[in-house]
Amino acid sequence: MFVSQSMTRKVVTVSKETPLLEAQALMAGSNIRHLPVVAADNLLVGIITDRDIRSALPYDLVKGQASDEERRKYAHLKVSDFMTATPATISVFDTLPDALLLIQEKRVGAFPVIDGEGKLKGIISVRDLLRAFINVLGIGEPGTLLCVLVDNKVGQLKRIVDAITEEKISFGSVLVARYWEKDKRAVFPYLLTNNVMRVKKKLQDMGFTLLDPMQWYMDQLPKTE
Repeated sequence: MFVSQSMTRKVVTVSKETPLLEAQALMAGSNIRHLPVVAADNLLVGIITDRDIRSALPYDLVKGQASDEERRKYAHLKVSDFMTATPATISVFDTLPDALLLIQEKRVGAFPVIDGEGKLKGIISVRDLLRAFINVLGIGEPGTLLCVLVDNKVGQLKRIVDAITEEKISFGSVLVARYWEKDKRAVFPYLLTNNVMRVKKKLQDMGFTLLDPMQWYMDQLPKTE
């Protein structure tokens, strides 16, 4: 799962000399919120966002409601005046988990993707990551999410997978998360069926505790079924 396989390759870009009003129109027309700024040979030199533009222009201009006279007043502004000159970037060799961690750390909505020479190869956004993980997790298909509490020891996941497979139920995905109790883990099988009563009882009969995934919060214990 490399960034290069999930990024947007056809990227709308601007130069440092692009008028700010033109950049604003490009964003609005392309329904995007980030414009990489490039120099010769597609070398990345910055990025400008819709937030940058909103902070630079009056409300009427941003909304396309300004008069010609007001537009002329701001026509001299350039992208270089408001862009971030050293934006956070990600490499074509990084993975999707790398991108998720970086987005969490930097708290931005997208990263330019560059090669080893600093040339722009694409852009990866939160939307791209969501699309990629929806595909990986198989949650684009109808199904049911279970949450099974297990001891943190070898073989527990296999027991769950075998029990579900014996019921001839297909998996969309299986995730494993840390649990608040010592030596416990929470397993989240996404099953491609809505008929799960039998397999839930089977897992309980095997000694597993089933939790309600709808009650799962990162800051508190989920309720048990």
